Amino acid sequence: MGPLVPDIIGNELNYVVALLIGMAFGFVLEQAGFSSSKKLVGVFYGYDFVVLRVFFTAAVTAALGVIIFSHYGLLDIDMVYINPTFLWSAIVGGVIMGVGFIFGGYCPGTGVCAAAVGKIDAMFFMLGAYLGVLLFAEAYPLVEGLYKGWDFGSPTVFDSLSMSKGAFAVLLTMVAVGAFWATTLIEKKVNKGVVTDKTPIKYYAALSVMVVLVSLTTLFMPDRKTSLLGKVNDTSFMQSQQVEVMTADELAFRIMDEDPKLQIVDVRDEKQFNALALPGAVNIPLKNLFSKEYSDLLGDKNRKKVFYADDEDLAKKAAVVSAMIGGENGCVLAGGLNGFRSSILAFSKPEGQLSRQEIDTYRFREKASVVIPELIKKARNTVKAPKVIKKIAGGC
Repeated sequence: MGPLVPDIIGNELNYVVALLIGMAFGFVLEQAGFSSSKKLVGVFYGYDFVVLRVFFTAAVTAALGVIIFSHYGLLDIDMVYINPTFLWSAIVGGVIMGVGFIFGGYCPGTGVCAAAVGKIDAMFFMLGAYLGVLLFAEAYPLVEGLYKGWDFGSPTVFDSLSMSKGAFAVLLTMVAVGAFWATTLIEKKVNKGVVTDKTPIKYYAALSVMVVLVSLTTLFMPDRKTSLLGKVNDTSFMQSQQVEVMTADELAFRIMDEDPKLQIVDVRDEKQFNALALPGAVNIPLKNLFSKEYSDLLGDKNRKKVFYADDEDLAKKAAVVSAMIGGENGCVLAGGLNGFRSSILAFSKPEGQLSRQEIDTYRFREKASVVIPELIKKARNTVKAPKVIKKIAGGC
Protein backbone atom coordinates (compact mmCIF):
# COMPACT_ATOMS: atom_id res chain seq x y z
CA MET A 1 0.00 0.00 0.00
CA GLY A 2 1.08 3.58 -0.53
CA PRO A 3 2.75 5.53 2.31
CA LEU A 4 -0.36 7.64 3.00
CA VAL A 5 -0.23 10.48 5.53
CA PRO A 6 -1.93 10.41 7.92
CA ASP A 7 -2.67 6.70 8.27
CA ILE A 8 -6.02 6.39 6.54
CA ILE A 9 -6.17 2.67 7.24
CA GLY A 10 -4.34 0.54 9.80
CA ASN A 11 -1.53 -1.88 9.07
CA GLU A 12 -3.77 -4.92 9.56
CA LEU A 13 -6.44 -3.62 7.19
CA ASN A 14 -3.68 -2.85 4.68
CA TYR A 15 -3.35 -6.57 3.95
CA VAL A 16 -7.08 -6.96 3.33
CA VAL A 17 -7.15 -3.93 1.04
CA ALA A 18 -4.03 -5.16 -0.77
CA LEU A 19 -5.72 -8.52 -1.37
CA LEU A 20 -8.84 -6.83 -2.76
CA ILE A 21 -6.75 -4.55 -4.98
CA GLY A 22 -4.81 -7.57 -6.24
CA MET A 23 -8.03 -9.37 -7.12
CA ALA A 24 -9.36 -6.26 -8.86
CA PHE A 25 -6.06 -5.86 -10.73
CA GLY A 26 -6.22 -9.45 -11.98
CA PHE A 27 -9.86 -8.99 -13.04
CA VAL A 28 -9.02 -5.85 -15.01
CA LEU A 29 -6.07 -7.58 -16.68
CA GLU A 30 -8.24 -10.48 -17.74
CA GLN A 31 -11.04 -8.22 -18.99
CA ALA A 32 -8.51 -6.15 -20.95
CA GLY A 33 -7.43 -9.32 -22.75
CA PHE A 34 -4.10 -9.71 -21.00
CA SER A 35 -4.73 -13.41 -20.50
CA SER A 36 -4.42 -13.85 -24.29
CA SER A 37 -0.88 -14.35 -25.53
CA LYS A 38 -1.98 -13.36 -29.03
CA LYS A 39 -3.08 -9.94 -27.80
CA LEU A 40 0.03 -9.46 -25.70
CA VAL A 41 2.53 -10.15 -28.48
CA GLY A 42 0.47 -8.00 -30.86
CA VAL A 43 2.53 -4.99 -29.82
CA PHE A 44 5.65 -6.60 -31.34
CA TYR A 45 3.91 -7.27 -34.64
CA GLY A 46 1.93 -4.05 -34.84
CA TYR A 47 -1.61 -5.42 -34.99
CA ASP A 48 -2.64 -4.75 -31.37
CA PHE A 49 -1.17 -2.10 -29.04
CA VAL A 50 -3.43 -2.61 -26.04
CA VAL A 51 -0.39 -3.49 -23.88
CA LEU A 52 1.31 -0.19 -24.66
CA ARG A 53 -1.90 1.75 -23.99
CA VAL A 54 -2.48 0.04 -20.64
CA PHE A 55 1.12 0.62 -19.54
CA PHE A 56 1.01 4.28 -20.56
CA THR A 57 -2.35 4.71 -18.82
CA ALA A 58 -0.92 3.22 -15.63
CA ALA A 59 2.18 5.43 -15.83
CA VAL A 60 0.21 8.64 -16.40
CA THR A 61 -2.33 7.79 -13.68
CA ALA A 62 0.45 7.02 -11.19
CA ALA A 63 2.46 10.15 -12.05
CA LEU A 64 -0.52 12.49 -11.76
CA GLY A 65 -1.80 10.69 -8.65
CA VAL A 66 1.52 10.93 -6.82
CA ILE A 67 1.84 14.66 -7.55
CA ILE A 68 -1.76 15.45 -6.58
CA PHE A 69 -1.70 13.30 -3.42
CA SER A 70 1.66 14.75 -2.41
CA HIS A 71 0.43 18.32 -2.97
CA TYR A 72 -2.51 17.79 -0.62
CA GLY A 73 -0.40 16.02 1.99
CA LEU A 74 -1.99 12.60 1.53
CA LEU A 75 1.18 10.85 0.36
CA ASP A 76 4.63 10.80 1.96
CA ILE A 77 6.66 10.97 -1.23
CA ASP A 78 9.91 10.51 0.69
CA MET A 79 8.76 6.98 1.55
CA VAL A 80 8.12 6.03 -2.08
CA TYR A 81 10.66 3.39 -3.05
CA ILE A 82 12.67 3.95 -6.24
CA ASN A 83 14.33 0.84 -7.62
CA PRO A 84 18.12 1.21 -7.93
CA THR A 85 19.46 1.23 -11.48
CA PHE A 86 22.15 -1.32 -12.37
CA LEU A 87 22.56 -0.69 -16.08
CA TRP A 88 24.22 -3.96 -17.15
CA SER A 89 21.64 -6.15 -15.43
CA ALA A 90 18.86 -3.91 -16.80
CA ILE A 91 20.12 -4.38 -20.36
CA VAL A 92 20.74 -8.13 -20.10
CA GLY A 93 17.57 -8.73 -18.11
CA GLY A 94 15.54 -6.61 -20.53
CA VAL A 95 16.79 -8.62 -23.50
CA ILE A 96 16.02 -11.94 -21.76
CA MET A 97 12.53 -10.77 -20.77
CA GLY A 98 11.85 -9.38 -24.25
CA VAL A 99 12.80 -12.64 -25.91
CA GLY A 100 10.76 -14.58 -23.36
CA PHE A 101 7.81 -12.27 -23.93
CA ILE A 102 7.87 -12.88 -27.69
CA PHE A 103 8.31 -16.64 -27.47
CA GLY A 104 6.07 -17.24 -24.45
CA GLY A 105 3.50 -14.56 -25.11
CA TYR A 106 3.38 -13.37 -21.49
CA CYS A 107 5.19 -11.25 -18.95
CA PRO A 108 5.26 -12.45 -15.31
CA GLY A 109 2.13 -10.56 -14.24
CA THR A 110 0.02 -11.49 -17.23
CA GLY A 111 1.36 -15.06 -17.04
CA VAL A 112 -0.09 -15.42 -13.53
CA CYS A 113 -3.37 -13.90 -14.75
CA ALA A 114 -3.60 -16.32 -17.69
CA ALA A 115 -2.60 -19.33 -15.60
CA ALA A 116 -5.28 -18.41 -13.07
CA VAL A 117 -8.01 -18.64 -15.74
CA GLY A 118 -6.76 -22.02 -16.90
CA LYS A 119 -4.48 -21.27 -19.88
CA ILE A 120 -2.21 -24.32 -20.27
CA ASP A 121 0.50 -22.40 -22.13
CA ALA A 122 0.59 -19.81 -19.34
CA MET A 123 1.02 -22.57 -16.74
CA PHE A 124 4.10 -23.84 -18.59
CA PHE A 125 5.29 -20.26 -18.99
CA MET A 126 5.08 -19.68 -15.22
CA LEU A 127 6.82 -23.01 -14.58
CA GLY A 128 9.65 -21.78 -16.78
CA ALA A 129 9.71 -18.47 -14.93
CA TYR A 130 10.03 -20.21 -11.55
CA LEU A 131 12.79 -22.43 -12.89
CA GLY A 132 14.54 -19.31 -14.17
CA VAL A 133 14.27 -17.68 -10.73
CA LEU A 134 15.72 -20.84 -9.12
CA LEU A 135 18.56 -20.97 -11.66
CA PHE A 136 19.38 -17.30 -11.07
CA ALA A 137 19.39 -17.78 -7.30
CA GLU A 138 21.77 -20.74 -7.54
CA ALA A 139 24.05 -18.97 -10.04
CA TYR A 140 23.98 -15.61 -8.25
CA PRO A 141 27.57 -15.78 -6.89
CA LEU A 142 28.77 -16.20 -10.48
CA VAL A 143 26.71 -13.35 -11.94
CA GLU A 144 26.75 -10.91 -9.00
CA GLY A 145 29.32 -8.70 -10.73
CA LEU A 146 27.09 -8.41 -13.79
CA TYR A 147 23.95 -7.99 -11.70
CA LYS A 148 25.40 -5.04 -9.76
CA GLY A 149 27.42 -3.63 -12.65
CA TRP A 150 27.27 0.05 -13.55
CA ASP A 151 25.38 1.25 -10.48
CA PHE A 152 23.51 4.51 -11.15
CA GLY A 153 21.84 4.67 -7.74
CA SER A 154 18.15 5.61 -7.78
CA PRO A 155 17.86 8.39 -10.38
CA THR A 156 14.60 9.94 -11.50
CA VAL A 157 13.85 11.11 -15.01
CA PHE A 158 12.78 14.60 -13.95
CA ASP A 159 15.97 15.15 -11.93
CA SER A 160 18.08 13.83 -14.80
CA LEU A 161 16.36 16.27 -17.17
CA SER A 162 16.54 19.10 -14.61
CA MET A 163 12.79 19.68 -14.63
CA SER A 164 10.04 19.70 -12.03
CA LYS A 165 7.82 16.72 -11.31
CA GLY A 166 4.87 18.60 -12.80
CA ALA A 167 6.71 19.41 -16.02
CA PHE A 168 7.70 15.77 -16.43
CA ALA A 169 4.10 14.67 -15.78
CA VAL A 170 2.94 16.97 -18.58
CA LEU A 171 5.66 15.64 -20.89
CA LEU A 172 4.76 12.03 -20.08
CA THR A 173 1.08 12.74 -20.71
CA MET A 174 1.85 14.34 -24.08
CA VAL A 175 3.97 11.36 -25.09
CA ALA A 176 1.25 8.94 -23.97
CA VAL A 177 -1.50 10.75 -25.88
CA GLY A 178 0.72 10.95 -28.95
CA ALA A 179 1.51 7.25 -28.66
CA PHE A 180 -2.19 6.38 -28.42
CA TRP A 181 -2.99 8.18 -31.64
CA ALA A 182 0.14 6.94 -33.46
CA THR A 183 -0.47 3.30 -32.54
CA THR A 184 -4.09 3.60 -33.68
CA LEU A 185 -2.87 4.60 -37.15
CA ILE A 186 -0.33 1.75 -37.16
CA GLU A 187 -3.02 -0.76 -36.20
CA LYS A 188 -5.28 0.41 -39.02
CA LYS A 189 -2.46 0.07 -41.51
CA VAL A 190 -1.33 -3.38 -40.31
CA ASN A 191 -4.92 -4.63 -40.03
CA LYS A 192 -5.66 -3.19 -43.50
CA GLY A 193 -8.38 -0.85 -42.37
CA VAL A 194 -10.33 -3.38 -40.30
CA VAL A 195 -11.65 -1.54 -37.24
CA THR A 196 -12.96 -3.47 -34.23
CA ASP A 197 -13.48 -0.42 -32.01
CA LYS A 198 -16.64 1.43 -33.07
CA THR A 199 -16.28 4.27 -30.54
CA PRO A 200 -16.61 7.68 -32.29
CA ILE A 201 -13.27 9.44 -32.69
CA LYS A 202 -14.63 12.58 -31.04
CA TYR A 203 -14.86 10.79 -27.69
CA TYR A 204 -11.18 9.89 -27.81
CA ALA A 205 -10.32 13.46 -28.82
CA ALA A 206 -12.28 14.86 -25.87
CA LEU A 207 -10.64 12.37 -23.50
CA SER A 208 -7.19 13.32 -24.80
CA VAL A 209 -7.85 17.02 -24.22
CA MET A 210 -9.18 16.37 -20.71
CA VAL A 211 -6.14 14.29 -19.71
CA VAL A 212 -3.74 16.94 -21.02
CA LEU A 213 -5.60 19.68 -19.12
CA VAL A 214 -5.45 17.65 -15.89
CA SER A 215 -1.71 17.13 -16.38
CA LEU A 216 -1.20 20.88 -16.87
CA THR A 217 -2.62 21.54 -13.38
CA THR A 218 0.32 19.64 -11.89
CA LEU A 219 2.59 22.48 -13.01
CA PHE A 220 1.02 24.51 -10.21
CA MET A 221 1.06 21.72 -7.64
CA PRO A 222 4.41 21.55 -5.84
CA ASP A 223 4.49 18.75 -3.31
CA ARG A 224 3.37 19.79 0.15
CA LYS A 225 6.86 19.56 1.61
CA THR A 226 8.34 21.93 -0.98
CA SER A 227 5.41 24.32 -0.65
CA LEU A 228 5.51 24.55 3.14
CA LEU A 229 9.30 24.81 3.33
CA GLY A 230 9.09 27.63 0.81
CA LYS A 231 6.60 29.42 3.06
CA VAL A 232 8.65 29.18 6.25
CA ASN A 233 11.74 30.38 4.42
CA ASP A 234 9.84 33.57 3.53
CA THR A 235 10.82 36.21 6.10
CA SER A 236 7.60 38.20 5.78
CA PHE A 237 5.50 35.07 6.26
CA MET A 238 7.40 34.07 9.40
CA GLN A 239 7.06 37.55 10.86
CA SER A 240 3.30 37.16 10.65
CA GLN A 241 3.34 33.87 12.60
CA GLN A 242 2.80 33.90 16.34
CA VAL A 243 4.41 30.95 18.14
CA GLU A 244 4.30 30.22 21.87
CA VAL A 245 7.65 30.23 23.65
CA MET A 246 8.89 28.36 26.72
CA THR A 247 11.59 29.89 28.88
CA ALA A 248 14.81 28.06 29.66
CA ASP A 249 13.89 28.01 33.36
CA GLU A 250 10.51 26.35 32.72
CA LEU A 251 12.06 23.76 30.41
CA ALA A 252 14.82 23.03 32.93
CA PHE A 253 12.25 22.58 35.71
CA ARG A 254 10.12 20.21 33.60
CA ILE A 255 13.18 18.20 32.59
CA MET A 256 14.26 17.80 36.21
CA ASP A 257 10.69 16.96 37.18
CA GLU A 258 10.61 14.30 34.44
CA ASP A 259 7.33 15.72 33.17
CA PRO A 260 5.57 12.90 31.23
CA LYS A 261 3.59 15.48 29.25
CA LEU A 262 6.74 17.06 27.81
CA GLN A 263 8.28 16.11 24.45
CA ILE A 264 11.47 17.89 23.41
CA VAL A 265 12.17 18.04 19.66
CA ASP A 266 15.68 18.84 18.43
CA VAL A 267 15.47 20.13 14.84
CA ARG A 268 19.22 20.38 14.22
CA ASP A 269 21.11 17.92 12.06
CA GLU A 270 22.16 14.52 13.38
CA LYS A 271 25.80 15.49 13.93
CA GLN A 272 24.86 18.41 16.17
CA PHE A 273 22.30 16.30 17.99
CA ASN A 274 24.87 13.60 18.75
CA ALA A 275 27.30 16.21 20.06
CA LEU A 276 24.82 17.63 22.59
CA ALA A 277 21.12 16.95 23.09
CA LEU A 278 18.74 17.74 25.93
CA PRO A 279 17.44 14.77 27.97
CA GLY A 280 14.53 13.00 26.32
CA ALA A 281 14.88 14.93 23.06
CA VAL A 282 14.06 13.28 19.74
CA ASN A 283 15.99 14.41 16.68
CA ILE A 284 13.69 15.48 13.82
CA PRO A 285 15.41 17.84 11.38
CA LEU A 286 13.09 20.35 9.70
CA LYS A 287 12.87 18.45 6.40
CA ASN A 288 11.95 15.22 8.24
CA LEU A 289 8.91 16.63 10.03
CA PHE A 290 6.79 15.51 7.09
CA SER A 291 7.73 11.85 7.55
CA LYS A 292 4.95 9.44 8.39
CA GLU A 293 6.87 8.00 11.33
CA TYR A 294 6.54 11.28 13.29
CA SER A 295 2.86 12.04 12.63
CA ASP A 296 1.65 10.42 15.87
CA LEU A 297 4.31 12.15 17.98
CA LEU A 298 3.60 15.62 16.56
CA GLY A 299 -0.16 15.14 16.65
CA ASP A 300 -0.33 14.07 20.31
CA LYS A 301 -2.59 16.64 21.99
CA ASN A 302 -1.63 15.53 25.49
CA ARG A 303 2.08 16.33 25.27
CA LYS A 304 3.76 19.71 25.02
CA LYS A 305 6.20 19.74 22.12
CA VAL A 306 9.18 22.05 22.65
CA PHE A 307 11.15 22.68 19.46
CA TYR A 308 14.71 23.87 19.78
CA ALA A 309 17.79 24.54 17.66
CA ASP A 310 20.89 26.62 18.34
CA ASP A 311 18.74 29.74 17.96
CA GLU A 312 15.03 30.45 17.82
CA ASP A 313 14.69 30.96 14.05
CA LEU A 314 15.03 27.35 12.92
CA ALA A 315 12.95 26.11 15.85
CA LYS A 316 10.18 28.58 14.99
CA LYS A 317 10.13 27.31 11.40
CA ALA A 318 9.78 23.77 12.69
CA ALA A 319 6.95 24.73 15.05
CA VAL A 320 5.09 26.51 12.24
CA VAL A 321 5.54 23.57 9.86
CA SER A 322 4.38 21.16 12.56
CA ALA A 323 1.22 23.20 13.10
CA MET A 324 0.51 23.36 9.37
CA ILE A 325 0.76 19.58 8.96
CA GLY A 326 -1.49 18.81 11.91
CA GLY A 327 0.89 19.00 14.87
CA GLU A 328 -0.62 19.94 18.21
CA ASN A 329 0.49 21.85 21.30
CA GLY A 330 3.87 23.09 20.04
CA CYS A 331 6.14 25.86 21.30
CA VAL A 332 9.70 27.13 20.91
CA LEU A 333 12.53 27.25 23.43
CA ALA A 334 13.21 30.94 24.10
CA GLY A 335 16.78 31.81 23.15
CA GLY A 336 17.37 28.40 21.61
CA LEU A 337 19.98 25.93 22.84
CA ASN A 338 22.59 28.69 22.98
CA GLY A 339 20.44 30.58 25.46
CA PHE A 340 19.79 27.38 27.46
CA ARG A 341 23.54 26.74 27.63
CA SER A 342 24.36 30.20 28.98
CA SER A 343 21.47 30.50 31.43
CA ILE A 344 21.30 26.88 32.68
CA LEU A 345 24.09 24.51 31.64
CA ALA A 346 26.93 27.02 32.06
CA PHE A 347 25.23 29.19 34.68
CA SER A 348 27.47 31.53 36.65
CA LYS A 349 25.96 33.51 39.49
CA PRO A 350 26.41 37.25 38.95
CA GLU A 351 27.94 39.47 41.59
CA GLY A 352 26.21 42.37 43.25
CA GLN A 353 22.98 43.11 45.08
CA LEU A 354 20.18 40.72 44.15
CA SER A 355 16.43 40.92 44.56
CA ARG A 356 14.47 38.18 46.31
CA GLN A 357 13.18 36.91 42.96
CA GLU A 358 16.69 36.87 41.48
CA ILE A 359 18.00 34.94 44.47
CA ASP A 360 15.34 32.24 44.02
CA THR A 361 15.91 32.09 40.27
CA TYR A 362 19.68 31.82 40.60
CA ARG A 363 19.39 29.19 43.32
CA PHE A 364 17.29 27.08 40.94
CA ARG A 365 19.72 27.62 38.07
CA GLU A 366 22.68 26.58 40.21
CA LYS A 367 20.93 23.32 41.00
CA ALA A 368 19.87 22.83 37.37
CA SER A 369 23.44 23.44 36.13
CA VAL A 370 24.49 20.37 38.12
CA VAL A 371 21.48 18.07 37.65
CA ILE A 372 20.76 18.54 33.93
CA PRO A 373 24.32 17.81 32.68
CA GLU A 374 24.11 14.55 34.65
CA LEU A 375 20.76 13.77 33.01
CA ILE A 376 22.28 14.53 29.60
CA LYS A 377 25.15 12.16 30.30
CA LYS A 378 22.78 9.46 31.53
CA ALA A 379 20.49 9.85 28.53
CA ARG A 380 23.42 9.58 26.13
CA ASN A 381 24.49 6.29 27.71
CA THR A 382 21.02 4.75 27.62
CA VAL A 383 19.62 6.18 24.36
CA LYS A 384 18.26 3.64 21.91
CA ALA A 385 18.49 3.86 18.17
CA PRO A 386 15.32 5.46 16.76
CA LYS A 387 12.91 3.26 14.90
CA VAL A 388 13.34 3.71 11.19
CA ILE A 389 10.55 3.02 8.75
CA LYS A 390 12.09 1.47 5.68
CA LYS A 391 10.87 2.00 2.18
CA ILE A 392 9.22 -1.11 0.85
CA ALA A 393 10.55 -2.39 -2.45
CA GLY A 394 8.05 -3.57 -5.00
CA GLY A 395 7.00 -3.47 -8.62
CA CYS A 396 6.07 -5.67 -11.52
